[in-house]
Amino acid sequence: MTGMTTPAGREAAPARRDAEATRADILKAARHLLARHAHADITLRAVAERAGVSPPLILKYFGNKDALFARVMSFDTDADALLDAPLHDLGRHMVRHVLSSQRDRGADPLLRIAFAPLHGDHGDVLRANFRAQVTERLAARLTGPDAGLRAELAVAALVGLGVMYGIARGPHLRETAADTVADRYGPAVQAQLTPGR
Repeated sequence: MTGMTTPAGREAAPARRDAEATRADILKAARHLLARHAHADITLRAVAERAGVSPPLILKYFGNKDALFARVMSFDTDADALLDAPLHDLGRHMVRHVLSSQRDRGADPLLRIAFAPLHGDHGDVLRANFRAQVTERLAARLTGPDAGLRAELAVAALVGLGVMYGIARGPHLRETAADTVADRYGPAVQAQLTPGR
């Protein structure tokens, strides 16, 4: 295959955006903003600026703000990564996942629940998705009594970790290696996941 050349005196056309990468950038920007601001306070312009695109491009890919945030308010993909470990090592894995999300992406996707509006449809959708896609899905993997309660307690510990790291910015937590934190905090999460521990 030969490379394309540009005739002398003409500039090359700008590279076309990859549609999937652009959608991912928009979703990442919207998630970042939703992890820090109430839904009502986020504008398409703010999402576009953060994603490096134009507001009309967001409309092209998602239709409108409500459709974009319906995608953002889903926890399915995040739950896939959060729960991707054998049950006997899940507590430690989930702690590492929360820390790596904070350190690598600058936000923990679980923290979107902390910014759910107390009233209104958007808050209701976010809470319902969180329960179905995170806590109830985790509970379905657990054996023994009170699986729902234990799943909620485990997730509460993770959300608390995310708040301390990403919002309170605990200096000791932020300067400690992720493996060290996982070794210390993972057993507290695992105690809820494994009955009789």
